[in-house]
Amino acid sequence: MESPISRRTFVKGSTLASTGAALALGSAAASTPETQKILLRGKLGDMEVSRLLLGGNLLTHYTHSRDLRYVYNLTAHYNTPEKILETLALAEQHGVNTLVIHTVDAALRVLQEHRRRGGKMQWIICPTTPIEPDLVKYGEHVMRMVDDGVDSIYIWGVHADRMTSPQGIDLLGKAVDMVKANGVSCGIGAHLLEVIRQCEANKIRGDYYIKTLHHHNYQTGPKPGETADDYREFPGYWCGLPDETVELMKTVEKPWIAFKVMAAGAIPPEDAFRYAFAGGADFILAGMFDFEIAQDVRIAEKTFAETKDRPRPWWA
Repeated sequence: MESPISRRTFVKGSTLASTGAALALGSAAASTPETQKILLRGKLGDMEVSRLLLGGNLLTHYTHSRDLRYVYNLTAHYNTPEKILETLALAEQHGVNTLVIHTVDAALRVLQEHRRRGGKMQWIICPTTPIEPDLVKYGEHVMRMVDDGVDSIYIWGVHADRMTSPQGIDLLGKAVDMVKANGVSCGIGAHLLEVIRQCEANKIRGDYYIKTLHHHNYQTGPKPGETADDYREFPGYWCGLPDETVELMKTVEKPWIAFKVMAAGAIPPEDAFRYAFAGGADFILAGMFDFEIAQDVRIAEKTFAETKDRPRPWWA
């Protein structure tokens, strides 16, 4: 964040951003070539994707706000369906062309409405249906998503984190192949580094990874001795082994979208984006309220331009 802001400044800035986006939504399209910014992009298969992607947790009201339970309700009251439409339009105006989100029926209806209004936001979505050995229900969910117009599907990190055994990795590979057989690319999400290790060792055919990356230099970060690579054991630590993650990803020859880079709001974007790009990420996934988009896009562009001599080649 550039500077502290007062409540009055916050309300004024948020209102202006919302008003501008609402005007855009009133037109035939969510944004026009004359007003739309072109953010730096890379490639995920055949998809051209902005280096900064819009995260979906704030839109589904899952804020990862630790024990501050009221924040979930606050987000739900702020991010109404119309506000989400405004946010999508504003993101597109600033060049963010891809959203990553997990399946929530209410959110999917809003995304479909955005497209009906002329929006072009690409969707990368993970099915939340359990991945069972027969893959029947999971496959049905995948086919519905393809019919709904998803651009790419990824294996939810919550699922993949539980699939590091030999049997689990075999099933994960079958799920990836099944997604790709439906004509869309497939990524693999993970909080745990072991997922990436096993996928690489077993040559799982995912097209890209969505892997957490953030340092631990924040107030509620892991304390000395808390080194387990398990976000479930230490709530609030989504990348338990950041240095090891950077080292392993040097050997991975696939695009990498880094997520949880701000540790759910605990790390300022200037610091978080710099760490992620310098650590080897090809893209950054960031949850953003509408009033944060313009600033975060500026930070991402500046950081991307200033990132030199990375330990990992750009794979997108």
